[in-house]
Amino acid sequence: MAQRYVRVQATDGQVYYGLLQVDRQVRVLDAPPWLKGQPTEVELVAGDYQLLAPCSPSKIVAVGKNYANHAAEMGTPVPAEPLLFLKPSTTIIPANAAIQYPSQSERVDYEGELALVMGDRCANCSPEQAHTKIWGYTIANDVTARDLQRKDGQWTRAKGFDTFCPLGPWIVRELSPGARVQTFLNEGETPVQSAPISDMVFSPDVLVAYISQVMTLLPGDVILTGTPEGVGAMQVGDRVRVAIEGIGHLDNYVMARE
Repeated sequence: MAQRYVRVQATDGQVYYGLLQVDRQVRVLDAPPWLKGQPTEVELVAGDYQLLAPCSPSKIVAVGKNYANHAAEMGTPVPAEPLLFLKPSTTIIPANAAIQYPSQSERVDYEGELALVMGDRCANCSPEQAHTKIWGYTIANDVTARDLQRKDGQWTRAKGFDTFCPLGPWIVRELSPGARVQTFLNEGETPVQSAPISDMVFSPDVLVAYISQVMTLLPGDVILTGTPEGVGAMQVGDRVRVAIEGIGHLDNYVMARE
């Protein structure tokens, strides 16, 4: 099993990065792993910590319509260049936390995605250079208020509500190009989304290089690489699971926003 890098909050409120062991103990690191954090003698046993989102990025850069079949289901052509948008860092929630359904929307969709975590500062990089800047991989759900996306004509509000970026549960360093992104709704055995990450129009290296020509990416920043076809609505009370082979699964549930 690949090493799983986590971010946790201990019962005393302290936040740590660490390595998750098979027995669910966490070996605490002395710094974020992409900043060369090393294992310490401190271990947290299961029950003595809460799993957080695995990083705390300065920004989340997301990519729209990066799978041809998803672009088709949205009734639009595949973009000639990566289509970028931003999600606020305040959208992030960890695994098993609630996605809050806002009262302003009548259609909130799941969008299962592979997320990249940057390990180094990246500005004006080539794809070859960009490859060395990607530190690891995790799972995301780019939750979207679809009706507001169409109404506004741009995506900030639709993508930016608090809780609209479930992320985690941990980061792995390596991922097979043939790994599949799959989304399951309400414990269903048949995925509502399923596609290999190799189906992306623009590969992770190309995305990082392209974004770096626009804005400097910092260690710990997150890039959402796009969602496959099969996006659909969630309702209050639903449970959604995004699974990626070689990483694991990200589970969340939907509740009404108070």
